[in-house]
Amino acid sequence: MLSAFARAFKTPDLRKKLLFTLGIMVLFRLGAHVPIPGVSFQNVQTCIDESKGTQGLFGLVNLFSGGALLQLTIFALGIMPYITASIILQLLTVVIPRLEALKKEGQAGTAKITQYTRYLTIALAVLQGTGIVATASSGALFSGCSVGHLIVPDTSVFRVAVMVITMTAGTTVIMWLGELITDRGIGNGMSILIFTSIAAGFPTSLWAIKLQGKIGGGWVEFLSVIAIGLVVVALVIFVEQAQRRIPVQYAKRMIGRRAFGGTSTYIPLKVNQAGVIPVIFASSLLYIPSLVVQLTGSNAGWAVWVRENFVRGDHPIYMAIYFILIVFFAFFYVAISFNPEEVADNMKKYGGFIPGIRAGRPTAEYLNYVLTRITWPGSLYLGVIALIPMIALVAFKANQNFPFGGTSILIVVGVGLETVKQIESQLQQRNYEGFLR
Repeated sequence: MLSAFARAFKTPDLRKKLLFTLGIMVLFRLGAHVPIPGVSFQNVQTCIDESKGTQGLFGLVNLFSGGALLQLTIFALGIMPYITASIILQLLTVVIPRLEALKKEGQAGTAKITQYTRYLTIALAVLQGTGIVATASSGALFSGCSVGHLIVPDTSVFRVAVMVITMTAGTTVIMWLGELITDRGIGNGMSILIFTSIAAGFPTSLWAIKLQGKIGGGWVEFLSVIAIGLVVVALVIFVEQAQRRIPVQYAKRMIGRRAFGGTSTYIPLKVNQAGVIPVIFASSLLYIPSLVVQLTGSNAGWAVWVRENFVRGDHPIYMAIYFILIVFFAFFYVAISFNPEEVADNMKKYGGFIPGIRAGRPTAEYLNYVLTRITWPGSLYLGVIALIPMIALVAFKANQNFPFGGTSILIVVGVGLETVKQIESQLQQRNYEGFLR
């Protein structure tokens, strides 16, 4: 593998793409340390120290921003508005005929949907930026911090507008950097930026676990977490690569005196067909009750129950609801992203069939049956992986710095595998030995 990296850097055009991608990643991380105007940087650091790294309600956004959210930097919103906009457009494609027609138009339609995604990203960035500034100025961004209400000293309309515009511009720049990596780098620009954000927090999280450890100066806990991380990574790689291959045979067709078709292929159905989307959906949905209680400051009975059961992720009720939501959203997302009837119709149109299954409706029913059966283990796997950091909170009595689990490890491993495959394919085009051989 190391020799393959050496050969990749010896190839001029591939070396140029890799260096360009690394440069964008460095620029992206630099932007995550530049505070926005109007924020008291000293008070922010005081609140971070007092909170001891706990992220509370904003853990998901802070994860995708590489810790820039709680630092209130120009990249505070990170790539989260773009992810949300992409998910919304993907869901709307199923229910809005116009978007569905654009999706079927090929490259031109995809470009139009991408443009809509950019516009929606900016709108969501404005809304989220306004919410973050309002939360920071009220002192709710760091609950329990003595100087939390002094993070934004000036709450005038002009100052707040400048802060929101700065964060929105930061999100737009991140979106542009991701597209640059896709066009001029090694591809998958947005995914690589997410990978960079999450991976950047691993060293700090691991060292925080070591400092909080009590056995052997913290080294026992530190090495235990490393061992658990290696096991989780191996499990994620195994499941992410697992797929059910449904054989497809195409009948021969005579056009003039020449025969076409007659080839054999397969439909790859991944065990984790939904990816990390169900975890993001479930996490976002569980943040809503706590966010409402925190912003309203209600002391009613329901508010007290929410504070006791939904503020920390180590509560059994929180874990149970989180697991159920992940399983539900896994089935929901697979149902809207993979249409067995459409696949069956396309196979029938081009003379394809599954051996032993009649073309048309029986094929669609068979695909739906197989997809349902493999989605069950995939959804349960997602739920177990997502619960690992919560179980670690109880086992290690640590804060929310446990890095190897949930959304972070799924994204890091998934993006890493995809990036290695892309570099490997470019090496194979030049008759070089690949990464995984």
